[in-house]
Amino acid sequence: MLRRLYASREFAPEHFGPARWITGGTAYTTVEPAPDNGGSDIVRYETATGARSVAVAARQLIPRGATESLDIDDYDWSSDASKLLIFTNTQRVWRQNTRGDYWVLDRTGGGAPKKLGGDAPASSLMYAKFSPDGNRVAYVRQGDLYVERLANGRITRLTTGADSLHVNGMTDWVYEEEFDLRDGFRWSPDGARIAYWHFDMTGVGRFLLTNDTDSLYPFVTPVQYPKAGTTNSAVTAGVVSADGGPTRWLQVPDDPRENYLPRLEWAGPQELVLQRINRAQNTDRVMLADASTGAVRAVLVERDSAWLDVVDDLQWLAGGKEFTWLSERDGWRHVYRVSRDGQTVHLVTPGAFDVIEVAALDEPGGWLYYIASPDNATQRYLYRVPLDGRAAAQRLSPVDRPGTHSYDISPDARWAWHTYSTFDTPPVTDLVRLPSHATARTVVANERLRGAVAPLTSRRGEFFRVALPDSATLDGWMIRPRDFDSTRTYPLLMYVYGEPAGQTVRDQWMGGLGLWFRMLADQGYVVASVDNRGTPAPRGRAWRKVVYGAIGVLSSREQADAVRALTRSRRYLDSTRVGIWGWSGGGSSTLQAMFRYPDVYQVGMSVAPVPDERLYDTIYQERYMGLPQENAGYETASAISHAEGLRGRLLVVHGSGDDNVHYQGTERLLNRLIALGKPVDFMEYPNRSHCICEGQGTTLHVYSLLTRYLLEHLAAGPRGRGGV
Repeated sequence: MLRRLYASREFAPEHFGPARWITGGTAYTTVEPAPDNGGSDIVRYETATGARSVAVAARQLIPRGATESLDIDDYDWSSDASKLLIFTNTQRVWRQNTRGDYWVLDRTGGGAPKKLGGDAPASSLMYAKFSPDGNRVAYVRQGDLYVERLANGRITRLTTGADSLHVNGMTDWVYEEEFDLRDGFRWSPDGARIAYWHFDMTGVGRFLLTNDTDSLYPFVTPVQYPKAGTTNSAVTAGVVSADGGPTRWLQVPDDPRENYLPRLEWAGPQELVLQRINRAQNTDRVMLADASTGAVRAVLVERDSAWLDVVDDLQWLAGGKEFTWLSERDGWRHVYRVSRDGQTVHLVTPGAFDVIEVAALDEPGGWLYYIASPDNATQRYLYRVPLDGRAAAQRLSPVDRPGTHSYDISPDARWAWHTYSTFDTPPVTDLVRLPSHATARTVVANERLRGAVAPLTSRRGEFFRVALPDSATLDGWMIRPRDFDSTRTYPLLMYVYGEPAGQTVRDQWMGGLGLWFRMLADQGYVVASVDNRGTPAPRGRAWRKVVYGAIGVLSSREQADAVRALTRSRRYLDSTRVGIWGWSGGGSSTLQAMFRYPDVYQVGMSVAPVPDERLYDTIYQERYMGLPQENAGYETASAISHAEGLRGRLLVVHGSGDDNVHYQGTERLLNRLIALGKPVDFMEYPNRSHCICEGQGTTLHVYSLLTRYLLEHLAAGPRGRGGV
């Protein structure tokens, strides 16, 4: 079964896209294999009728002198769709493929695509995008910004001085990882100027990733990586003419190393809107900046006694006189309308529930579309509410389809690509009309996958709630063997994440991981997961932020309390055979469980953990713990400080090339366990990153290891009551 899961495409899902709405939503384009198996066509569909036509044939994407068409990793249209920008020959930079080659096809000229970048080396351009009029493309090359005029290929360099410690139009490692900010420049609405971020990484600690296997002698890759409590990059922003010239730097107040600038967008032809977050990440200032003078003024200040998340749903209304804002100021995450000067703040989505995300803003129709699930934190549904907030919200997702619904809504808010799945059923994507939610057609049916998984999902997963001694109630799911016998007892394997960055208990298809859990269940395990407080479930601000300053402490206690409650209330769960495992934050939670509650767990499998919270990056760790200089709890909260508690069997797995959660932490943990005389099992994956996915056969090897470890150390299968 493991080979079927991880060394074949038997359970691979179908994919749709990359797809783009065009002409406001009356049509869309997507990528499909060319009928002659010679590359990919970009196909246009009329949204209402489904009429299909080939917008760009694969043969049109053959460069002059070449015999094969360009592979399409991604693409974009100019505003009038007369030009097509192709991203190809891409390379991974940390988490995503963000470096590659860019080509432009002018559909009006009938010629071959032209490569951008002049004499730039292969796969060296980043974040290319059309100017608003479609006549130029801006991109980052080796840390500097360039603009290329498409009519004649003339290239203008906008910034200088990039090196290993200074970059323009892109970000450093920690902003990319924790603020999800990569593309660091923005065209002005009139195409005359470009606003961009500048990063000065001088003084940021260098972490050296050592490669022992790919050459005769080891070599290192340095990464500017600020660990908790250490020096951050100095981050500034400026505006430069698209024709070149000096930069006008924005006069953003306060020390650029002790504050963050995670968001910056144009707010009209002359102003920019930015978010300025202090290092403690408990104050977010929304500021407007004059692009010509650089003057900056604050219009809204958001504060929290714990932490604040960056707001990605700031959109302009009323011709730029108002903007939307997400806030937890009343204890729930809600959408507000804020006047441009910040003097008026109006609640749009009242109620005792969380808005999970804004799905669309239909100002002409007077509606706000958003995702929420007021009654069940494991599910997701689409709602809409009048923009004035004076009428009740309407649920648009069908009431007879419980589970997880996600949407990509057209610019005119009349259509959406709607993807629906449940814990037991793979996703289906269809095109729906809004607001009726009537299905126009299915674009991804996943029929082959549904047939392949049907035998494995014949026993449906169970969702439950478990009450803890302190009156908290946690959501959970459970998978039992297909031949389950309630008169027998089974070992319990808990899957955990447990930190603010992840929610494991979702009523949605889990892909290969969920199928592995079902395979383990059929080996004779009950597999379960619960979300402790502090995970990002839509259950209110207090639920999420109760863990502030002590990550790992409350979560590990609640996980252990949940296991005790489950094994007491369900007689088929064997309290003497309990295992726990997780990856990344879940690997950390596994260590916390094994060290703090050895009476509860007999086996743990910790993959890519953070044993010592002082070793992780500034933005993530300080957001939830504060600075180490101000919180002595770093040491007491870290799992490594409780390693003496280990009694059961522990497997630790880590990739030595992990740029995110450093292998250093696992080495320190191993030293601590050695000093304590504690037995531990350990597997290193040479040069693998945080996903431990690089290299032929790696994923199969990882899950084979985990499966084998369970079978060897947590006896599978049912037993008679009493352990006979």
